[in-house]
Amino acid sequence: MNYLSVAVVGFLVLATACSAPVEKASIKIEPIEGPAPYTSLDLNNDASTFQFAIVTDRTGGHRGNVFEVGLSKLNLLQPEFVMSVGDFIEGYTEDDARLDAEWTEFNGFIDSLTMPFFYVPGNHDITNKVMYDKYKTIFGKDYYHFVYKDVLFLCLNSEDNYRGAGKGTIGDEQYEWIEKTLAANAEVKWTLLFMHQPLWNQEPETTLRWPDVEKLLAPRKHTVYVGHHHSYVKYERNNGKYFILATTGGSSRLRGPRFGEFDHVVWITMTDNGPIMANLALSGIWDENVVTEQSSDYFRPLFNGQPVRIAPMFTDGATFSTGNTEIRLTNDSDAPMEVSFELAANKDITSSIIRQNLTIAPNSVEMLPLKLSGKGASIGTLEPIELRGTVTFHGEGMADVTMDVTQNARPAKKEYISKGTSKTIDGKLDDWAALPYSETEMYTEANPFSHKGGKADGSVRFGISYDDQFLYIGAEVTDDELLAVASSRPYNQDAFQVIIDGRSENTSSFGTSLSGVLYIGMSPYVDGAGNTTPFTSGNKPEGLKGITVKTDKGYATELAIPLSYLSDQQSGDWKTVRINVGVNDFDNDYSHRTNLWWQPDWRGAANYPGSGTFFRK
Repeated sequence: MNYLSVAVVGFLVLATACSAPVEKASIKIEPIEGPAPYTSLDLNNDASTFQFAIVTDRTGGHRGNVFEVGLSKLNLLQPEFVMSVGDFIEGYTEDDARLDAEWTEFNGFIDSLTMPFFYVPGNHDITNKVMYDKYKTIFGKDYYHFVYKDVLFLCLNSEDNYRGAGKGTIGDEQYEWIEKTLAANAEVKWTLLFMHQPLWNQEPETTLRWPDVEKLLAPRKHTVYVGHHHSYVKYERNNGKYFILATTGGSSRLRGPRFGEFDHVVWITMTDNGPIMANLALSGIWDENVVTEQSSDYFRPLFNGQPVRIAPMFTDGATFSTGNTEIRLTNDSDAPMEVSFELAANKDITSSIIRQNLTIAPNSVEMLPLKLSGKGASIGTLEPIELRGTVTFHGEGMADVTMDVTQNARPAKKEYISKGTSKTIDGKLDDWAALPYSETEMYTEANPFSHKGGKADGSVRFGISYDDQFLYIGAEVTDDELLAVASSRPYNQDAFQVIIDGRSENTSSFGTSLSGVLYIGMSPYVDGAGNTTPFTSGNKPEGLKGITVKTDKGYATELAIPLSYLSDQQSGDWKTVRINVGVNDFDNDYSHRTNLWWQPDWRGAANYPGSGTFFRK
């Protein structure tokens, strides 16, 4: 199907509908004397009013079948057409075949819609020249406009300089087109703008001409819709309303509407007085004030501070019998906080606390001693005991906000790093006396069709050391089928991965995301001799070195992370570092994926405080 043709046909249909006057329909009802079984016969069917929908981010770590369900709901709702704000594919590659496959998959989803769909690119759709050319080949234009019932729709490209996430732009050429388009449509009753990144939240000088676009919009009745952050917030600014939408399948913690974290489609009824907006989610319908700028500022810091957390329990032993820790309950608000939780025993661990219901005074902290008892099982195979509960804040003048909390408790083996000799970063591993660590079976993530060959299919052995300048990591990876190219990123192909939290132990122990940490990924390129460019997410330490080379059984990786990075993170002489090592193993032409981890993924349900913490010797 030619999707550009569909867009052109849709534009012509919309333009025709705009120019043809429509007579307002009325009800013909039988004569009724006395009381009437209705309130009025003045129907809410103004000929200038219309309805359309908006879908938001599908990708950036997409979750299967969410976007497709959203489309099926749109077919039930039957809007006149569907707008978008980008991030349709995962992208971030120059691999032509992979881009073709991802666009074919996405457009297959769109084929299920029974009404027109209008494309707007996001950073996952355009991040380099190859992706831009592919987008133009499929869709013809990366920015455009149309008018329907005296409303101007501006569909912009916030990725026109290929800078990626958080670095969106409006370049000169696009700005000149915007200026001419607005001038040619100066008398429309409303202007609706759609793009991907919220450029008003970036430093103005980094967005190129966006501040000039806002000057053009300020005198007009206008509304702006974007995505990108995967978290809903409404802003009232520049004489208009500006909305960051949440997700339609993109990665999200899904903590609910009060956090702006939910999967939704947006339903717009366009009236002479502007758009009326309803957020439609699986769990219900919310108006545009799901999260305002003010409520976001109030509640988000409270929950980001982890109101309930279990302190790490470090041990030097190989087995576990008993240990003591504590539960910290923190209320940083000016209102009471209610906490209710329970700790259920499992086959490995029992707890001194079974159930608690507490009210924590404003701006206070309570500590609950917690004793865990085991049956002498191996530390490496212990199943953690889980705390489950709720926290409710009673904000003055605001509706109560309740969140679910889960925390795992179990002893963490105290690992040690010894000072050794300097390592040569050449991928040979001949200066490593031992590689004592390996993936842990209970933390392997694979579908039923993957990792059938066990360790011969994919496995890793690694070691950690340091000298006066660097923290060293050396790894030997077994992989019976290498799938990796220089044009793609590590998390989309075979790769060695390490996550480093260089902050102090009392901070790093509680990390549950990749925020504030250093991610390093290195792939064994099939189409080259070796890879000497570590891919990083987070602040890349100056002087970071790395290499990955192919071997007979897979590949080897060596990394040298400057110790200055750890010292900067800990504001002085470093004492600990929290580390997790993993391997992406793709097979069968990327259709099978296995994630091998040494410790539980910090973002996952198996994570527990202090896992993977090394103490300096």
